[in-house]
Amino acid sequence: MASSLNSFLFFFVILVSTSYAQNGLNLPIRKDATTLQYYTTLEMGSTRATVNAVIDLGAQFFWFDCDNYSSSHYVPIPCGSQKCELAKGIGWFEEDTLYSKDHVEVPQFPYACMNMRFSEGLASGTSGILGLARTEISLHKQVANKFNLPDKFSLCLPSSGLGKLYVGGGSSSKSDVSKSLITTTLIVNPVSTAPTYTVGDPSDEYFINVLSIRVHGGPLSVKSSYFTIDKHGVGGTKISTVNNFTTLHSSIYKPFTRAFVKAASDMKIKSVDAVAPFRACFSSSTVSTTTTTTGPSVPTIELVLPGNDVSWKIYGANSMFAVNKNVICLAFVDGGSSPRTSIVIGAYQLEDNLLEFDLVSSQLRFSSSLLVQNKTCSRL
Repeated sequence: MASSLNSFLFFFVILVSTSYAQNGLNLPIRKDATTLQYYTTLEMGSTRATVNAVIDLGAQFFWFDCDNYSSSHYVPIPCGSQKCELAKGIGWFEEDTLYSKDHVEVPQFPYACMNMRFSEGLASGTSGILGLARTEISLHKQVANKFNLPDKFSLCLPSSGLGKLYVGGGSSSKSDVSKSLITTTLIVNPVSTAPTYTVGDPSDEYFINVLSIRVHGGPLSVKSSYFTIDKHGVGGTKISTVNNFTTLHSSIYKPFTRAFVKAASDMKIKSVDAVAPFRACFSSSTVSTTTTTTGPSVPTIELVLPGNDVSWKIYGANSMFAVNKNVICLAFVDGGSSPRTSIVIGAYQLEDNLLEFDLVSSQLRFSSSLLVQNKTCSRL
């Protein structure tokens, strides 16, 4: 009788786990107030060790500090094997079971085992990085392959509370937000932007085709060549979850800040001395916060995309950063005169924006600020 009961429970657990897996993988996202990094929580191996990992859209794989990690399930991936080739020959990969809090287990999940020094600079309490780039060993690709799901994931970085990372389909949101998302093409930079790569490899990161920028409805006077990617892979616009704030090529940043300061002045917003790393700062007392649901009432910024009046709108909650109780600053930084990528959309500008990455159709669907719909990432 006990044996039969144990067998029933075993198969019940397997059935439940499979059922959950077919619905995708849900992971929480938290924001670290000190580093402004965003991280999620996973469990690994036979001991289901808790791993807090910083989310990085541009990282190629999952790694964590294994100094105190033990598991009876882990298997090294030998150099020269087919799995090693998927990892592009990196020889210190292993496999083990990955678990999520919603009862999904991902068997034989590849990861890299690092020592503690690699965790320096990461948010307190985290010990690794969860890579979400376009690679064969990224979380979304592994989940898609193992559970026969579409290679899609959605991301919602919280300004407070818990955000969401959903892997294996579109948004897990049960609200109407997903029905109102705007679609644009994910483009491929023909030259890799990874720290190490083979000549001829395209970039694994996520680029979109920003054509121009508007401030308070007015277009910036900037050469279009700064917005395009040249044959050397220089230029264009990518999305990052590890850059705290959006960086702009100096030739974009300077006219951008001038236009913003002028539009803010027209709204009777008073400029004050700059606070590094920002160049345009304002007196908080001259900015209204009571007349809008989208944060401080300041000029709206638009990243103009292909299509009929298609743009990614950035309102005050995502464009202004309070450096103290008296000063708020335009939360964009100068990327210098020769950056590899002209525009890197940073994590602060992504907060409370729902993003769906569809690698099947190479499309990004995005909401702009959820605050417009009186929602946040923690209230979806």
